[in-house]
Amino acid sequence: MKYKLTILATLLLGVFAQAQEQLSLKDAIEYALANKADAVKAKLDIQNSEHKIAEVRAMALPQITVSGDLTYNAILQKSALPGDILGQPGTTILVPFGQPWQSTASANLDQQIFNQAVFTGLKAARTTREFYQINNTLTEEQVIEKVANAYYQVYETKLQLKTIEIKYESTSKTADVIKGLYENGLAKKIDLDRMLVSKNNLEANITQTKNALQLQENSLKFMIGMGIQTPIVMPDNTFEISAHVFVDENTTIDNRTEILVLEKQNELLELDKKSKIAEYYPTLSLRGSFGYLGLGSDFPWFSKPADGTYWSSFSAIGLNLSIPVFNGFSTRSKVRQADVAIEKAQVELEETRLALSLDLENAKTQINNSLLTIDSQKTNVDLAKEVLENIQNNYNNGLATLTDLLDAETAYADAQNNYTDALLKYKLAEIQLIKSKGELKSLINN
Repeated sequence: MKYKLTILATLLLGVFAQAQEQLSLKDAIEYALANKADAVKAKLDIQNSEHKIAEVRAMALPQITVSGDLTYNAILQKSALPGDILGQPGTTILVPFGQPWQSTASANLDQQIFNQAVFTGLKAARTTREFYQINNTLTEEQVIEKVANAYYQVYETKLQLKTIEIKYESTSKTADVIKGLYENGLAKKIDLDRMLVSKNNLEANITQTKNALQLQENSLKFMIGMGIQTPIVMPDNTFEISAHVFVDENTTIDNRTEILVLEKQNELLELDKKSKIAEYYPTLSLRGSFGYLGLGSDFPWFSKPADGTYWSSFSAIGLNLSIPVFNGFSTRSKVRQADVAIEKAQVELEETRLALSLDLENAKTQINNSLLTIDSQKTNVDLAKEVLENIQNNYNNGLATLTDLLDAETAYADAQNNYTDALLKYKLAEIQLIKSKGELKSLINN
């Protein structure tokens, strides 16, 4: 029976391991770009821009409408005619005009020949498509940055949990040793109590860290659009130092997507100004119509002249020229407002350039400081580990106190946590440096 239970447990562990998602940073980013709402909506905006272009292009194409109506004149309007016309001088005769029933059916065509606003609108529509394409790239970069930061924070908490569990295991072993010594009268009750208190505190710390880790993992899954119940496993090399993040003096911010978005936005504002100026231009359009008119005393549809209904066709072709002369300076006010909007956008562009330059310099400084901190903390970890091993040996031989041992264990755990925190700060600085270079997509291309 025990043999069967062992086999069953092994199989269940294998199935559980397969069910877990091996989630590298690249996998998390690609998953987010494919599933997160922000990234999906940005792609839909690009699709929608094609429909906007088609909408504006339709203004330059022929506009054809078909219309029809049916009217019953319950009381015909009468007009007053002098009686002389009908041989009754000195009298006025009221004569009804028209027929009780009237119906028309017509087709109308309207074609723009010259309309500067339409031509400008076509250019603006194409520029809008380019704007959404660049904006999609910016949205993807923002998603990448958020996911990377959240991913590294989850991994830091995992390492902190591992450090606490190792310390708990060491403390538990020491507590068992002291318990055995106490039972044999070779240790004090206070020493055993202190170890048990330390052990209980570590148990509580493990529980709190696990809860914090669960919340961070849930937040990461939501951020990438993954099911909250999906278990994930992170690779052990997550905090590796990447050599490709280093920069030289020739690195600039010219290829930053934020700059490209604002420059394209300025183009749109210039086109908006031109659309306002287009109101000064005359417009010329071609109009044409063709239809049928039916009049009679009876219901005209499907009726013939023999039934008292007469149908006749009509057609008209013409040009419509509209020349703006004076509209109370409305167009001038619109153009001036457009000028102000362009000036504001230019100020924003320059401010953004300055801010991005600051981010680049700060990122360079932060990455260098982080590397120095990592080296220092790694040395501290090695020293703390060496000190702990020596004090454990001395304690076992009665040459060190329990206080010395507890202090050494705490110092070693603190050194490991400080080293983990330094690694996290380095990885966050790495993200900012890659972002400052405009190369966030390298996180999924490498």
